[in-house]
Amino acid sequence: MHLTPHVRHLAQLSRELTDFTWLQTRSCAYAIALLAGVAASTALPTLPLARYDILVVYGVLLTLLFWRRGWETGRDIAVIAVCHVIGLVFELVKVSLGSWSYPEPAVLKIAGVPLYGGFLYSAVASYVCRAWHLFDLRLTRYRPWPTALVAILIYVNFFTHHWLPDARWPLAALLLAVTAGTTVSYRIRDGRRRMPLALSFLLIGFFLWLAENLATYSGAWRYPHQLQGWEPVAPEKIGAWTLLISVTFVLATVGRQRSAKTSHSP
Repeated sequence: MHLTPHVRHLAQLSRELTDFTWLQTRSCAYAIALLAGVAASTALPTLPLARYDILVVYGVLLTLLFWRRGWETGRDIAVIAVCHVIGLVFELVKVSLGSWSYPEPAVLKIAGVPLYGGFLYSAVASYVCRAWHLFDLRLTRYRPWPTALVAILIYVNFFTHHWLPDARWPLAALLLAVTAGTTVSYRIRDGRRRMPLALSFLLIGFFLWLAENLATYSGAWRYPHQLQGWEPVAPEKIGAWTLLISVTFVLATVGRQRSAKTSHSP
């Protein structure tokens, strides 16, 4: 059967889209498993321990499983652990200011924040690390130091905007400036595609917002407007996640660069 070039092109795009979706799903395996655990813990009628404490154990076992199975390298685990700590610090400040809360009791809880809260950030780091391997990501015209500096400022602004003027829009403009011309290429089948790095941040931010809606619906945490019953997370959070993903991305690139130096050392 003879296919026209247009039909062949559509068929190729369809195959690439299928592969892209499958690789994205594999990249999200940790996050999917973590959210599934949160949902399951909510659905179970009785638990032997506090739900938040069980989720801490579950998160640790999940991390060990991914490492032992070779789905994440020791370097990936180090990046994930750093993101876990950074995420806990973020949670401690935000919860203390009433931005959101973890209303259920737990033993493994510090200043209102259960230790499992850091695994939510670990899941984001796991996605970035796994995507790097599975898609064979490569950066072109990436500016490591300027991008890292802007990412640090973005992270700090998430705290300081409670007392100082919010600088997220100027910082978003700076992030666009330092990533202008930077592209990330990824392998699909035997070919490679590319997109602007800033666009990848926006797309990840959008899907993190969707995941946040699922997480809050499952009772992972609660925003003030959700305490009397679940309501969708405001779309404005897409921008916040778009900015915050730059922090995780910078940490992942540092891990990749150190790994490359180690592999090339005599």
